[in-house]
Amino acid sequence: MFPTDPVGAAREASRRIIRELGFLQDRFVEGGVSHAECHALIELGKHRRCTVGELAEILRLDKSTVSRTVSRLAAAGYVTTATDAKDARRKPFALTASGKRRLAMIDRSAGGRVNEALAALGEVDRSAAIRGLELYARALERSRLRAELSIRPIQSADDPAVAALIRTVMPEFGAKGPGFAINDPEVDNMSAAYGGKRSAYWVVERGGRVVGAGGFAPLEGGAKDTCELRKMYFYSEVRGLGIGEMLIDLALTSAKRAGFKRCYLETLENMTAARRLYEKKGFVPLCAPKGKTGHFGCDAFYERVL
Repeated sequence: MFPTDPVGAAREASRRIIRELGFLQDRFVEGGVSHAECHALIELGKHRRCTVGELAEILRLDKSTVSRTVSRLAAAGYVTTATDAKDARRKPFALTASGKRRLAMIDRSAGGRVNEALAALGEVDRSAAIRGLELYARALERSRLRAELSIRPIQSADDPAVAALIRTVMPEFGAKGPGFAINDPEVDNMSAAYGGKRSAYWVVERGGRVVGAGGFAPLEGGAKDTCELRKMYFYSEVRGLGIGEMLIDLALTSAKRAGFKRCYLETLENMTAARRLYEKKGFVPLCAPKGKTGHFGCDAFYERVL
């Protein structure tokens, strides 16, 4: 039965898991290390070598905290500074023999506790529990990553980053050569190209870096009441976070406010995730292209009423 308060139920279950696994204790009893140190050992065991910065990113902790954590592990003889043959400037850490033994002890203890819990469940419930935890963890990660993103109107200073985005993403889907938007003259000067009253273009930022973009403009060679959703691309690191849907909603709302009645777009059949999103947002497939965009390399066409 679905809980009447899913947020409260998820929070309560999270608290119970944290308490049952002993995460409120200062140290991981069997391992003799703090929980942060325990996680650092696990990740060093998994990745073999990591810098403080890399561990900070993985553990979701600031570098100063991780630096102190690694220093304590080094003092205990569990980690040591390693070398990177490809990059002498990189200073990774690696597990010592003592650190590997300590990690094995942690794995036996923690693994045994989880194994006992899963053994108490039937096969169906066990699979459901594992799947539920995976989904929950993934949802928390997506929520965190999405909160790091922001959308704002393009500025002239963004032009090089947007051009690089377009020229990086389009070839991933085979959209290069004649007949594709990658060759449009506006690619190097997007801020000016979309500076008109009936055009708009936005960039998606993460930590001051442009990781996505998209906009709309009147459909070239088309009806005056029809706009085109244009050059909407995202680096792989932010795909699947829902930012594409947010940007489409912003573009459609703005296009309607600008007086357009319809929105048209061109894409590729092999951009399956994008096409699913377009259809989710009400775009209907067309049998043939509209307007005179010059993008004869595209093979999928959509339109929706605003």
